[in-house]
Amino acid sequence: MTNLCNKITLIFVGLLVLFVACSGGKNRAVVPIAAEVLPEDIVELRDDQIKLANIELGSVEMKSLGTKLKVNGIISVAPRNLATVCMPLGGFIKNTSLLPGNAVNKGQVLAVIDNQEFVDAQQAYLEAKNKLVFAEADFKRHSDLFKDDVYSEQNLQQVTVEYKNLKALVKSLEQKLILIGIDPSLLREDNISSTVNLVSPIKGFLKAVNINIGKYVNPTEVLFEIVNNDKLFLELTLFEKDADKVVSGQKVKFYINNETEEHQAIVSQTGKSIGEDKTYMVYATISSNCKNLLPGMYVNALISESDISVTSLPSDAVVSFDDKDYIFTYEREKEETGKAFTEFRMIEVKKGVSGSGFTEIILPEGFNTSNARVVTKGAYSLLSAKKNAGEMAC
Repeated sequence: MTNLCNKITLIFVGLLVLFVACSGGKNRAVVPIAAEVLPEDIVELRDDQIKLANIELGSVEMKSLGTKLKVNGIISVAPRNLATVCMPLGGFIKNTSLLPGNAVNKGQVLAVIDNQEFVDAQQAYLEAKNKLVFAEADFKRHSDLFKDDVYSEQNLQQVTVEYKNLKALVKSLEQKLILIGIDPSLLREDNISSTVNLVSPIKGFLKAVNINIGKYVNPTEVLFEIVNNDKLFLELTLFEKDADKVVSGQKVKFYINNETEEHQAIVSQTGKSIGEDKTYMVYATISSNCKNLLPGMYVNALISESDISVTSLPSDAVVSFDDKDYIFTYEREKEETGKAFTEFRMIEVKKGVSGSGFTEIILPEGFNTSNARVVTKGAYSLLSAKKNAGEMAC
């Protein structure tokens, strides 16, 4: 009896289910599908929205983003590479064939100078030298006689003084000849001359030629200026507030005459005091092989404050919202209702220095820089989709 009741109950339930299933569409209940709830840090876009937003992916890079100081300065030459040529005793210009801009070598004859004083100096040297030979022999003879108690000490002292005085005179006249350009070791009684060759003390180019044939020049008059451009350096002027931002070894990029060609230099020395105009001098050695550089030229320079490589992204990849900075990374692709979607994760970061279109970012602990694909272009579109749900987000 119990089995029969169970069978009747199952038949009744089945008929009831069949009745509900076969009822009219107008009276059928619609079961709602629960909408997907995205995490707070996820933004999803359809493929067509990604194309519209022009989103591009890239990776975190290590770059040197030290800020740069913009300064002005001039090209200078070291004192050892700049020579001013004079004639210590003066004289008349007998011969010269050089013009400004000519290249000269060390020891090359620049001009021939004529002066009677040159003859007098040579004569005085040779006379004193000959007297010294006699005085030296007399000194030795008297010294030997004094040892044998033949000659008095007073007489020996007198001879000694005369000998030393002549020796000093010969040495001073010798230096005078060297000063005017005459080699004493080559001077003989038969080669005395009233002319002297004025030679270049360094290799370089003639910056100035201030003589002509027949002109009389004074000892203090500048006859030639010679510049050696092989080792030029920069004199850069900084403001007082930037004095602590530059140290030796920092790299410098500079430009001349509004040219686009970039030249390189390295800071070699910094000033040790502040000028009256509250400026600070920095000196940089030119390291690149630059053409058309001349002393006195004005330059525009950029001094790199740091060469340390940091984790960085294009500046457009970093967005700000509610006083915080974020980047977006590719999360995954999925499909909903037959449509393809891409999810992006919003990650909070901290910004550092910026330069050359890149920004330093301090990533959260555990961030995998080698595998992460970061949105480098279109990040603001993703931020807009996040802030305005329904406008771009789905």
